[in-house]
Amino acid sequence: MFWVQLGIILLMLVIGARRGGIFMGMAGGLGMGILVFGLHLSPSTPPYEIVLIVAAIILAASTLQAAGGLEYMVGVAERILRSNPARITFLAPLVAYTFSFMTGTANVVFSLLPVIAEVARESGVRPERPLSISVVATQLVLTASPISAAMAVMVGIMAPVNVSLVDILKVTIPATIIGVFAGALYSSRMGKDLDKDPEYLERVAQGEVPPLVKAEAVKKQYSQEAMMAVMLFLLGAFLVVLMGAFSSLRPVVLTAGKLAPLSMPIAMAIVMMAISAIMVMVCKVNVGKIIEGSVFKSGMMAVIIVLGVAWMSNTLVAANGDLVKNSIQQMVKTQPWLFMFALFALATLTASQAVTTASLIPLGLALGIPASLIVGMFPAVACCFILPTSPSMVASVALDTTKSTRIGKYVVNNSYVMPGFIAMTASMIAGWFLAKVLM
Repeated sequence: MFWVQLGIILLMLVIGARRGGIFMGMAGGLGMGILVFGLHLSPSTPPYEIVLIVAAIILAASTLQAAGGLEYMVGVAERILRSNPARITFLAPLVAYTFSFMTGTANVVFSLLPVIAEVARESGVRPERPLSISVVATQLVLTASPISAAMAVMVGIMAPVNVSLVDILKVTIPATIIGVFAGALYSSRMGKDLDKDPEYLERVAQGEVPPLVKAEAVKKQYSQEAMMAVMLFLLGAFLVVLMGAFSSLRPVVLTAGKLAPLSMPIAMAIVMMAISAIMVMVCKVNVGKIIEGSVFKSGMMAVIIVLGVAWMSNTLVAANGDLVKNSIQQMVKTQPWLFMFALFALATLTASQAVTTASLIPLGLALGIPASLIVGMFPAVACCFILPTSPSMVASVALDTTKSTRIGKYVVNNSYVMPGFIAMTASMIAGWFLAKVLM
């Protein structure tokens, strides 16, 4: 019966992935209906805490966007990129990584992609090189940002095994930086230089490539409210990290009949919601714009997906815990690295770090994989670059007027696969080593 239940879940994931978007969460709900009403499984407790903190973080990021803070940050990024165009392949992913780290969302890269493509072509660099690794960097950094949805989910899952936010960050931040650098090193040698690429030169000769018009960075004027919103948002992120590092900063409350510091996931949610309210009042944010922005729409979609898919997966694990442990626990204990292939597969299918984390990390802990190893392989949930389904991947292809960034005939032979695998593998190798030393 377990294999029938597992087959239903896999079928729902495939159906959800084919339609994409919020339907992934709906498919999870359909799977729950089949498991509970059809096969009479007892539903697990819905992931209320995970949904709460993801929603709170998305609310704060959406408020930042409505206040003009994201636009201000993109303007700063453009000036940085244009200051040293010859090193765009290394500078672009670093900037993309930093900005996604600060905001907890990969959406900031959309405004950077046109700048990266333009600066690369102006400096004679093949745009495929910085575009591909920059997209990968924004996916990988979500396993290192203290306020990303994936990290929020991870903190909630790891808290019961006494692994704190700081424990995770001190492994994933240096590990993912190493990974991005490794990916950039590979990307810097991808393809031929534009002046030596016969395909590109032929397209130029046939007039298929628009003429190059060098542009200067326009110094825009940003409101004080936009800059204040960025400062407040970063203050919220800093407070989250600070409370994760020092539990004494969290109030002692009654939890499960015992006095204990407020749980970190709840603290994260309260801080980010409070920061959102302060931004609205101090920065005079039009509240209506918050729910109209791209960050809110994509973020709330992620909340529904996490709710549906994670609830469905947790129900299967709760109903078959003993069977799963007895059948594969010994194998995973002796060869724990096999678990990363499950992370690869689900991340590829769902294109969501948060969904993959919520669905599989609890299973890893239930199988007895050491928490330190799970933290070390956490970057595996960023395997969202094999299938070009993410909007940033599609946008990069469309914005590259040289057509060097591409999705191949067989789909998986796209510009992102090799930089992504190298960056992710380097991150996990570094992560395993760091987790062994630091945890």
